[in-house]
Amino acid sequence: MFRFCIFLFVLVGLISSDPTVSAQPTGLPEAGQPSAPISSSPGQLYEQAKFYFNELQNNSTLARSRENWLKGTRNFRKVYLLTPKSGQAPACLYMLGNMYRSMYERFSLGIDLEESLSYYKDASRLFPEHTLADDALYLEALLYLEFKKDPKNATIALEKIIAQYPQGDFHAKAAEKLKTLSRDYDIPLPRSLVDNSQINQLVTIHPVKFWSSPEYTRIVVMADSPVTYSEIVVKEPQGPPKKLYIDFNNSYIPPDQRRRIAVQQAFLKQMRIDQIRADTVRVFLDVDEIDSYKIFSLPNPFRIIIDVHGARQSAVTAAKKPTVGKPAGSTPASSESPQSELTDIQQQPPAAEGEKQPATAVVVIRQDQKKRLLPPPAMPKEDALPKGQSKLSLAQQLGLGVRKIVLDPGHGGKDPGAIANQMQEKDIVLKIAQILKPKLAKQLNCEVILTRNEDIFLPLEERTAIANTEEADLFISLHLNAHPSQETRGLETYFLNLSTNAEAMRVAAMENATSTHQMSDLEGILSDILKNSKIDESSRLAKYVHKSMLTGLDGKNFGDVKNLGVKQAPFYVLIGAQMPSILLEIAFISNQIDAENLKNQQFVETVTDEIVKGISLYVQTTTASLSASP
Repeated sequence: MFRFCIFLFVLVGLISSDPTVSAQPTGLPEAGQPSAPISSSPGQLYEQAKFYFNELQNNSTLARSRENWLKGTRNFRKVYLLTPKSGQAPACLYMLGNMYRSMYERFSLGIDLEESLSYYKDASRLFPEHTLADDALYLEALLYLEFKKDPKNATIALEKIIAQYPQGDFHAKAAEKLKTLSRDYDIPLPRSLVDNSQINQLVTIHPVKFWSSPEYTRIVVMADSPVTYSEIVVKEPQGPPKKLYIDFNNSYIPPDQRRRIAVQQAFLKQMRIDQIRADTVRVFLDVDEIDSYKIFSLPNPFRIIIDVHGARQSAVTAAKKPTVGKPAGSTPASSESPQSELTDIQQQPPAAEGEKQPATAVVVIRQDQKKRLLPPPAMPKEDALPKGQSKLSLAQQLGLGVRKIVLDPGHGGKDPGAIANQMQEKDIVLKIAQILKPKLAKQLNCEVILTRNEDIFLPLEERTAIANTEEADLFISLHLNAHPSQETRGLETYFLNLSTNAEAMRVAAMENATSTHQMSDLEGILSDILKNSKIDESSRLAKYVHKSMLTGLDGKNFGDVKNLGVKQAPFYVLIGAQMPSILLEIAFISNQIDAENLKNQQFVETVTDEIVKGISLYVQTTTASLSASP
């Protein structure tokens, strides 16, 4: 027994005197290892070790020798090895972290930095309940941040303080440091920190939806309530901009919804949504190159629409020869209804460091302030149909044919549309669209796509996105009207524009599922959007289709078909359409005569035939005018 005690005493002495121990990983022994007899208590030994450490800090001559510092580390390690479960054990680990940090600052040896990190981690890992645990975590974070330039691991240590030590003396410092990291490195704040500060006052942002094609993308950002936003375009040193950021103020997105989305498209490369500051959510768009973009919001529910267009080829060189005018009976092309998500996406968690902005000029374009309301473009006269030698439109000048048409049966799913006379609008317009599709494909030898081919709900902005991403040449939205007065009946056709007509605004509000007051708020945005829209072509298309339907239904035992005219109104479903687009209100479901007509298969067949004729006349006039021009 005596020999065994002597062996242990010698072994401990060798460990405490070996200068190479400090250069090895921490490798702490398991608690309960046998200890040698000592003449001083652990508390006394700890105080002696602290005294020597203070001497090193205050005596420049003593501190000059690295061996003296290694002796100081052996002092603390000896105390820990003797009593690894005593009250001095966590303090020894903490002090070892401090000593090696001081050694790294003095001697610049990487091994000292690693040892310091290791001891700080041991202190918080082995003794999480000790008052020094959060201190060690904070100093660990500083080492990562200041010396290793690693904000990711610094954030991990700081977030442990926020989560595990809400009453600790380093909680406030850790919170401030995390806010700095969030601002400087786009690192999202932990949910608990945001919750504690202002989560109840922030607008929640929901997962982003998007649709993309090689030259266009539409992004929809949903929010719990109206939120202000600003745009930032990052300009490249040469060439067009390739990055667009949209910042949502006073907003919050849950951590599980912050993500990076890789998009397999030639235009939109990737997209990311993240919490860049405690009260700011940012959507990052990385594209091939930005030619133009529009941002606007829609109510009920509140959402922000972002339309981005890539650089296009010259319109004349890109235009294809028209494929219309072929004899009826040619083999038609057709397409199944597209999926609501038009791109394959691969979701990845956002990089912890965020996406640093390149060292190029960053220009804030504008915020979402109301634009000055511009007067609406002049509406063509009611009976003014184009003639062969009239002034040619852009479509006429280019000789563009119709290769693809998107038909949009309104409403669907949870949105029944107008309901009256034991009928629902969503069911009738879907039936009309399914009958119309093969007729159009056969007559015009073009591809026809339905935005929905079953009873499903599609948001209004998604319908336009389908038409744009499919690069359709025409967009036709099919609807039925309704009115408080059951006597009101007839046919009317709309195209997108501002409106001062109260009845047109009422119809638009009904189809938009909103109020006329909210639509008036949209007019400032529309005045800007409409500058580059297809108003002239849309009005021409509307007149041809409307006149054909009116003429074809007249005198066919469908009652006196009332002509309610071609009108303009701000229909949400038409906003942002990059092709001539119209909305047909085929009949009033609230009127008994119109309702009976809608149940009549002959009426439905006639309506669809006349829509085909009207579209055909529009296309033929376009190409005929081109042929007649010198």
